Amino acid sequence: MNKEKNKGKHWVLVMVLVAVMLISACSSNSGGNTSPTMTPSSSPSQGSNENEVEEKLEPLKLNIMIPAFNTDLPDDSSPIIKALEEYTNTDVNIQFVPNSSYPDKVNITLVSGEIPHLMVVDRNSASFINAARAGAFWDVGPYLKDYPNLSMAHEVTLNNTSIDGKVYGIYRERVLGRMGVTINVDWMNNLGLSAPTTIDEFYNMLKAFKENDPDQNGKDDTYGIVVSKYSGPWDIMQVWFGAPNKWGEDENGQLQPTHMFPEYREALKFFRQLYEEGLVNEDFAVMDSAVWNDPFVNGKAGVFVDVADNSRRLDNAMQEKAPRDTSYTDVFQAPVGPKGHRDMPTSGYNGMLAISKSSVKTEEELKRVLKFVDQLSDVEMQLLLERGEEGRHYEMVDGYIKSTINDDPALLKEIESLNQLLTYIGPDAPTIEQTPINEKINNVQKANEAIVVGNPAEPLISEVYAQLGQQLDNIIADARIQYIVGQIDDAGLDAAIELWRKNGGDDYIAEINELYQAIK
Repeated sequence: MNKEKNKGKHWVLVMVLVAVMLISACSSNSGGNTSPTMTPSSSPSQGSNENEVEEKLEPLKLNIMIPAFNTDLPDDSSPIIKALEEYTNTDVNIQFVPNSSYPDKVNITLVSGEIPHLMVVDRNSASFINAARAGAFWDVGPYLKDYPNLSMAHEVTLNNTSIDGKVYGIYRERVLGRMGVTINVDWMNNLGLSAPTTIDEFYNMLKAFKENDPDQNGKDDTYGIVVSKYSGPWDIMQVWFGAPNKWGEDENGQLQPTHMFPEYREALKFFRQLYEEGLVNEDFAVMDSAVWNDPFVNGKAGVFVDVADNSRRLDNAMQEKAPRDTSYTDVFQAPVGPKGHRDMPTSGYNGMLAISKSSVKTEEELKRVLKFVDQLSDVEMQLLLERGEEGRHYEMVDGYIKSTINDDPALLKEIESLNQLLTYIGPDAPTIEQTPINEKINNVQKANEAIVVGNPAEPLISEVYAQLGQQLDNIIADARIQYIVGQIDDAGLDAAIELWRKNGGDDYIAEINELYQAIK
């Protein structure tokens, strides 16, 4: 009997202990005064459990510094900021700094050491480069792949924004494949021509625009392409021929500047042919870029090689002279050259969002800040920070945005400059209604992303170039112009390249390759 009695007491004790453990477990999960836990490194297989944990996190407090382009700016009462905080589970304090004084403010902030959690920075600023190298900002490169939007970052742009092989900020995306060939539509139609798809076809079009009276006025008063003293068109067309975008690898894996490659010289021979045959304006070397558009708008030149969106500006100018329902311009991708389909990109960004190590101290905190930045590229956040609230700041009409702000100062204030937070890395959000030429520009720019040629030396910070860059650039730029207009021949070009090498070029190449090997 005593054994049975003791056995019964034992089971009672066990049941009591189990009950106590269950009560304790429930208490620890019930909230109360217990601090929330973060599990940002949990595996995706945890699914809803991770989401439940995330929901119980306290709002993330973030101090953010961004440039502003107006004086009447959002405050804490802005419904846009409140909606941002609710969507991202944050408590944000945004410091707006006038854009004109923003670089100075960044320098002062970096010196002070009191760096906000998140701030817009200029990757090319010496003060930021020094601060990043000194460990003031997180290298976010290894983490971007873990986030649905940030993982869509373009490798060319990431390379362009890197410093010593590390990515110290999330770039604010701008069009990477922005270049295009704008052509006078009427001239094409009058001569029965279609868009040039090869360099030979491009040349034939320029020749026809010079010789075949494309405007049908019976006069010999037209030519092919207009270029100004801004060297962009020559740089763009060099890449068509297979020349590197500023720097490229030689057969030994060493970086060399573009003028060291045979494709560069082939491009220059083509440019000289255009000049000799009158297919480009004779005054290109001295034409002010401020009047660069004029010959095209006034019907003297028929081709313009620059950013694709200039096609819209050229058309607008021509519409002002003689309005009509159809566009005066069309825009196309670069023609295919001997090395394939290639085009020169832009840098692909305008500033970066950098995360401070002094304010964001742990990897756990970093991941939560990165989640916030990633969420900013959700379509909902792009619309909110760029356009405002639907029904208050805009309406959706046939899938397009129609603003209802109508210059209302109160509504403008609620969203002013908040788009400076956006990286645009991620899905495309709805936009304003597109005209046919705008749709064509967008299509060209999207297609270009597959053919842009990156500059492998873009992220390398050269001390030699900081001291001698302008002098070195001028030697090559002057020689290129002289070669195009026939003032020097191949021997003269060789002499200019040798002068470049002796005046610091060889040291520049050596330094670039030392830096390149270090990050490879």
